[in-house]
Amino acid sequence: MSNDTTLRAKSKKNKRSIELFGGAGGLALGISELGFKTESFVEYDHPSCLTLRMNQLLGTPLVSEWPVVEDDVRNVDYSKFKSGLDLLSGGPPCQPFSMGGKARAYNDTRDMFPEAVRAVRELRPKAFIFENVKGLTRQTFASYFSYIQLQLTYPSIIRLAGEEWVEHLARLEKAHTSGEHLEYRVVVRLLNAADYGVPQKRERVIFVGFREDLELEWTFPEPTHSAARLLYDKWVTGEYWERHEVPISERGKKPEIAVIEKIERNVDLKKKPWQTVRDAIHDLPEPKREDNSHFKNHRLNLGAKVYPGHTGSHIDEPSKTIKAGTHGVPGGENMLLRPDGSVRYFTIREAARLQNFPDDYVFPVAWSESMRQLGNAVPVKLGLAITKTVDDLLGSIK
Repeated sequence: MSNDTTLRAKSKKNKRSIELFGGAGGLALGISELGFKTESFVEYDHPSCLTLRMNQLLGTPLVSEWPVVEDDVRNVDYSKFKSGLDLLSGGPPCQPFSMGGKARAYNDTRDMFPEAVRAVRELRPKAFIFENVKGLTRQTFASYFSYIQLQLTYPSIIRLAGEEWVEHLARLEKAHTSGEHLEYRVVVRLLNAADYGVPQKRERVIFVGFREDLELEWTFPEPTHSAARLLYDKWVTGEYWERHEVPISERGKKPEIAVIEKIERNVDLKKKPWQTVRDAIHDLPEPKREDNSHFKNHRLNLGAKVYPGHTGSHIDEPSKTIKAGTHGVPGGENMLLRPDGSVRYFTIREAARLQNFPDDYVFPVAWSESMRQLGNAVPVKLGLAITKTVDDLLGSIK
């Protein structure tokens, strides 16, 4: 997938999917590119729906085919959908578990995992993909993390009226250890998006499940990119610097010979180098205050400053995690750090590239709101890499 071209479905097979908590559409873009027909795209957030509808009006590929439903998922009636759904996907709101938020988890009314489980129970999809923030894996949430997995494994074992979640967890654990028939084979892993070609160090928890009766065996796709290969291309061959025509004075301090030799001995040359901010934005002109006529949303936003904890994303590394922010956008993660130490905010277009959104995908809202939507999105390439292996396995049973 390239930012120079539009996303287009690679397959016209009759594959059906539903997207919940869809946000600005990062995960759904990767799924749709693989030829899945989205039968419903549910998103509660009005500004995100404005973005989706603007792209539909502009005829943005794939997005124009999504039936966008602006509603709370708790209101969705799944009985209206035909049985045999291939894929259910989405990202339940992450604020309850985010390290940048209040992290109230099961005490947070925004915890929508129970609704994700309800959707699995009522739709009975062949497979599902859900994602969430790294904070979900914290020791503080260990029991609740297990609770989520077991609910997805046995979605028909419903929490009773007045039952505390820990009591429900106990019933699920008994069912699991008694050898009760599985409903879904669920696997969970913490992935770094940079390992799959995303120019951003972004760790996300991914839940993937397959309906038990399908008897499918699956594992997460192997990383295709590595930090070691980026170091190799920088300091062993110099290919990275030469490709971008970076002068020696701007390359930073060269590692000691012993370090370079260790990199050369241990690198896996079958993997590609981590993609950097420079890789993602090298062909974009330096932004100005006025709108760029060729690249939409590429406008300079003033006011970026460096202070403790807010040092920006170095241009020759994958960016830090683009964040939505609880009260606006934290400047450190969403700033570009140049070799001379100067900083500026990423433009919306640059941040969109760091999340793999194509250049014809527009954000018709203010900078802070656009960055919030991008900070909440799943990188398109990460979603595509996971869905591709799920799709390949589902295809083997047809």
